[in-house]
Order: sequence, then structure tokens, then C-alpha cells
Amino acid sequence: MSVAPAVSGSTPAVAMRGIAKRFGAVQANRDVELRVAAATVHGIVGENGAGKSTLMAILYGFYRADAGSIEIDGRPVRIAGSRQAIALGIGMVHQHFMLVDTLSALDNVMLGAEPGWRLRPARAQVRARLNELMRETGLEVDLDAPVAALPVGERQRLEILKALYRGARILILDEPTAVLTPQETAALFATLRRLRERGTTILLITHKLKEIVAICDAVTVMRGGAVVLDCATRDTSIDGLAEAMVGRRVDLGRRAAAAAPGAPLLEVQGLSVSDALGVPRLTEISLTLRAGEIVGIAGVAGNGQTELLDALSGLLAPAQGELRVGDRRYAGRHWITPRAARALRIAHVPEDRHRRGLVLPLPAWESALLGYQSSPRYSLHGWLRRRRLRADCAAMMERYDVRPRDPLLRSSLFSGGNQQKLVLAREAMPEPRVLLVGQPTRGVDIGAIEFIHGRLRALRDAGSALLVVSSELDEILALADRVLVMNGGRIAGELPIGACSEAALGRLMGGAGHPP
Repeated sequence: MSVAPAVSGSTPAVAMRGIAKRFGAVQANRDVELRVAAATVHGIVGENGAGKSTLMAILYGFYRADAGSIEIDGRPVRIAGSRQAIALGIGMVHQHFMLVDTLSALDNVMLGAEPGWRLRPARAQVRARLNELMRETGLEVDLDAPVAALPVGERQRLEILKALYRGARILILDEPTAVLTPQETAALFATLRRLRERGTTILLITHKLKEIVAICDAVTVMRGGAVVLDCATRDTSIDGLAEAMVGRRVDLGRRAAAAAPGAPLLEVQGLSVSDALGVPRLTEISLTLRAGEIVGIAGVAGNGQTELLDALSGLLAPAQGELRVGDRRYAGRHWITPRAARALRIAHVPEDRHRRGLVLPLPAWESALLGYQSSPRYSLHGWLRRRRLRADCAAMMERYDVRPRDPLLRSSLFSGGNQQKLVLAREAMPEPRVLLVGQPTRGVDIGAIEFIHGRLRALRDAGSALLVVSSELDEILALADRVLVMNGGRIAGELPIGACSEAALGRLMGGAGHPP
């Protein structure tokens, strides 16, 4: 595919020429050329492992390129570390926030950039500058609140403020909407437009092609470590970007619906859950999961979806309610446990793969057995059968296209999409009767999305019952046979897939009820 320059004429804010970077046998970047016009939003997309994050890490000083050169505002620079990048006016907001939960928002901004050794006047000086930035950009943050108490959208605003406070004129955003609600995404895009108007150059790494079309002035597509498309956004389309990313046509649309669903495999009646402070998180939830059916749960994050998955998988005991699995009944103090759930072939893919799906420092073969380590297949008189575990992990990697196929590689070194496929393989390979899935493709590239969707449909067609929680309405519409909408810890409505649209689901998600 030919590569036409997206930027020409005036001096670009960023120019990276002939960038190459190798990690052992892996060539992460191959002779990459990138030009980013000043005061624009420039999208960088590609599959997991395409080299885009490595390229941005070189720009921010995390890595040093093996070959190539970098220019900032037309001047050649050597970026030996992040401190030097910051001095050059480059800031980066990572997908997983770099904040200290126990410190206030104000102290997080000050950390490492204190304007003086006397704490009280330093705080006053930083607060004054942050208040000025908030007025200019609309990035409102409660500066006195501990970070742990801030919602996700506000934490991200804080990260952007932290970069701007340090003088960032070039801002790199890595998957900024991966954990945001639609409302928070809209607010973020409004902020990015304001930043662009005041002269900030923004590099946006994302898997969400709709967002590229919605916010970016230009886009660069990478595949296999090289640039395969570089153009103005107006000159391409979502389908064109998807094809450039994976090298073939990608179909994320709805496939054939399930045949008539079979017998109930899991039933819940009157499920209610309160948190440690007594605040209700689930109220009178009732639902049925049937064989050969995907039930989608739509809703803005934080409306009880996490608690629902936790209760059904045995991680959380509800205040009241009843669960039936086949001829077994669970209620009150005798609620199902995670071990009992696995014995009944109920599997769970958690929403947060880093905190709850993997132990990141462990090698892949150990992450691939979490929860199943006591199985007779893997344990003999308390001793792990390591050879079998590694062989099974290799089989999982092959079947679920986890790259690289190295069971000994540390879990943290796989890309987000490959981590997600590893977790899904662990839970789906035993062919569960019921699969509970939270955010199946969060932070995952379009090729991996197509693959994961195909695996979930295959499980359904083999007779499993699936409950899929997703904040992406497109994903719910593509996968589900029936949709439940959650709002305020309750089921606000239920729709067959034939009656679903973004407008109808949006009304229920916002508490407005069924459309007239």
C-alpha cells in the first residue's frame, strides 16, 4: 500500500525519520517516518504489536532508537530520557495512569516538580497555576481530593493537567478512552479541541477507529513495525483504516443470530448487593441465562455491572437473592464460591485483566493456570505438573493466536490484546457451560476484536450460555442475542436484539425508559 504524507508545507511539530528499534529477535520499528503538523490531533493506529507504542516511547525518551533521527519544531534533538522529553515540551498520558492513589490531586501534580523546598508556598504556587490551566482548558479537577476518590474521567483530566503544568506543547495520549464512559469520552474530545485551539499538538494512540474519524486531523497506520498508511482523516474511512491495520477486510458487523435458545443454565432472582458503606450497588436483579445464547449487559460503567459479575462468579456474596445452577440452589450464607462455580463449569473473564485476570510478574504459563491450579490435571499430591502446564499454555496460545507464543515470557510483556486473549483462552478452553465476560475487548485492536468475537460466538453455538458486559454499544449490538440495560444497580429494561438501536439503548442507559 502506498504511503502519502499527511503533513506537508509548514515545519511540523514532530518529525521522526528512519526510526528503527529491535528487541532481541523482534523488529518493533522498521524505518518509520512520521510527520505531525503543529496544533493538530494526529491519530496513530495499528494492531497490538504493530510498533506504535514503541514509537511513542522513543519520542518520550523511554527507549532510544537503534537508528533514525527526531526533530521538534524543525530542530534536531536527541532524547535520552523522559526528563529531556519533558524539557522539550513533550508530555505523555499513559493508558494505565501514573498517579499515587493516597496523595491528593494537587500533590500528584507537584510530585517530582516542586517549585521550592518550602511546602506551603510551593502548594499555593502550584494551585494558582493549575487553577489558571483549568480556566483555560476546562479540565476541572478537585485538587484537594485523594486520587483514590476521583472517578476515572477526573483522573485522566488530572494526568493531562500534570503534563500541561510541566509545559507540554506536544501531548501523547495512549488509549485515552479505554476506561471512559461515552459521556466522559465526549468531554475529553471537547477538551482536546480546546487544547488544539490553544496550539497544543496531540498524538492519539487508539484502537477505536470511530474516534479517529471523529477527532483527528490526520492519521498514521502501522503494521508489522512499519507505516502502511499516512493521510488526512478526511481522505480515508473506518473500513479503509481497518483494512490497512490488518492487511485484509475486517468484518465487525452482526452475524447470524443464535438458534432458539435452550434450557436455562443459570437463573438469578432478587439479587441485591450493598457495599461496605451500605450503599446499594444491585437492587432486585433477576435474569436467566440459557444454553446457546449471548445475553448482553449495556450500561454506563459503575451501574452495578462489576458487582453482578462478581456475585455470579462467587467473588461477592449478596445481601439477598437466590442463584440456581441446574438442580443446585445458592442463597444467603451458602452463596456459591469461586471453587464451586468452576466445579459447575462457570467461568469468568474479569473486566480488569491487569488487576484481576493476570499476575503480571508471572510467566504466561503460570497466569494460564490461575484458578485451575488444584485441578488433578495440573496438580499431583500438591506438586504442579509444570511440563503439562507449559504444554497446555502453548496449546492455548496456538488456538487463541497469542503472540509471541512463548509460555516462559513474563505476562506483563505481552501487549494488551494478547493478554486479553490469554485470559479468554484460560477460561474458554475448558468449554464452560456458563461464561461471564466483562469488557471482552477493552483496549484491544480491531483484528483481535474480530477474533475474540468469533470465539465467543463459537462457544454460544456449541451450547454455552454467555453473559457479556460491555461499555461499547457497537459490541453489544454485534454480539448479543438479547440485551439487558443496567442503570443505578437495576435492570432498566430488556430488549430482543431486533428491537435494539443505539438510541433505544441510550434512553434506557440514561434512565429515560423504553422508547415510545
